Amino acid sequence: MNWVYIEDLKDHVGEDVEIRGWLYNSRFSGKIIFLILRDGTGFAQCIVSLGDVGEDIFEKAKKLTIESSLILRGKVREERRAIGGYEILTKDIEVIQITEDYPIGPKEHGIEFLMQNRHLWLRSRKQWAIQRIRNELVKSIRDFFYERKFILFDSPILTPSACEGTTTLFDIDYFGEKAYLSQSGQLYNEIGAAAFGKVYCFGPTFRAEKSKTRRHLMEFWMVEPEVAFLDLEGNMKLIEDFVSYIVQRVLDKKKEELKILERDTTKLEKVKPPFPKITYTEALEILKRKNKEIPWGEDFGGDEETAISEEFEKPVMVYKYPKKCKAFYMKEDPENSELSLSVDLLAPEGYGEIVGGGQREDSYEKLLNRMKELNIPTESYDWYLELRKYGTFPHSGFGLGIERTLAWICGIHHVRETIPLPRLLEKIYP
Repeated sequence: MNWVYIEDLKDHVGEDVEIRGWLYNSRFSGKIIFLILRDGTGFAQCIVSLGDVGEDIFEKAKKLTIESSLILRGKVREERRAIGGYEILTKDIEVIQITEDYPIGPKEHGIEFLMQNRHLWLRSRKQWAIQRIRNELVKSIRDFFYERKFILFDSPILTPSACEGTTTLFDIDYFGEKAYLSQSGQLYNEIGAAAFGKVYCFGPTFRAEKSKTRRHLMEFWMVEPEVAFLDLEGNMKLIEDFVSYIVQRVLDKKKEELKILERDTTKLEKVKPPFPKITYTEALEILKRKNKEIPWGEDFGGDEETAISEEFEKPVMVYKYPKKCKAFYMKEDPENSELSLSVDLLAPEGYGEIVGGGQREDSYEKLLNRMKELNIPTESYDWYLELRKYGTFPHSGFGLGIERTLAWICGIHHVRETIPLPRLLEKIYP
């Protein structure tokens, strides 16, 4: 018999096959046992009939416990009511291990218990579906940039200076010098943009934010493109095309996984250009109408982002934030020196900011003056300033957080389920 994966059963209807995996669940009905097997690629119903397999094999099947590992052999047939539309008529079972006292059972468990057992919880059907969607999301991101001839530009994880501010840095000893875990690859991406025109980096980033909200992780993954000679308007178009592409790709390729999560995909189907676009000042007017007014110049928190996004069916772009609430490298709006050429993309349904970006300051003098104004030591940024001294050019880019984006696409309340092994405040196990 050929060893096949469950995801390929459709190609082996009428054939005898071998499945290697684990028991996900089972139920008995007289002289028939229904086994649900998983092998990492999917879930399959396997029928064990006493009349077909005999007493020995039937007894083996009865003794199987949740997460017991086994090899099952049988014939594939179509069955519309079964998981995935196919099932296996069992002929033989080879037991590898009978699991005892598996801690996660069919009953309801609290989130603290599940997070403590994350290494086992990932085997459950919903967690399996989330990570499969994550895999497709990552692939779609890479495909988008490769199709548009971007160059992958790997930025370092160990850095000598901050990108987003010094209050959220994880610092480490680097042979007697202080170094930090990267908050973003964006500054280094600007080196790549000057060398290759269109680049992106994709990797883990770290924020030492003492926050326990459903939107925050200490370690998360971010994709960051940077494009030479692209202005804010062009950057916003790139964001719009990019987010539409990855959402529609997941909808197309991961229908079954989204069904497992019971995700209402009708809202995601609307994620196509054009996106609504409002200025920061217009966003303040929305908040004022909703009695969530904040002082001009302050950045939006989660509550404000939710209130703004509730007004729109699609992701909404908020642009031209006040300069004082954005990073030092954002380009000043030539029409209003108090504003920056920045943009955030807020996902609907209360998921908040999933993209942040803008046009970078390309003037050496203005960037240097801005850093002095904010008391940022320039020594660690000499190389960054030199990009403006030797062939400066207008350029723009953005960063998209994988976990928040995935939470939105999957309809998950908390980002902790979007990454295999989340790092949260006061949680680094397993």
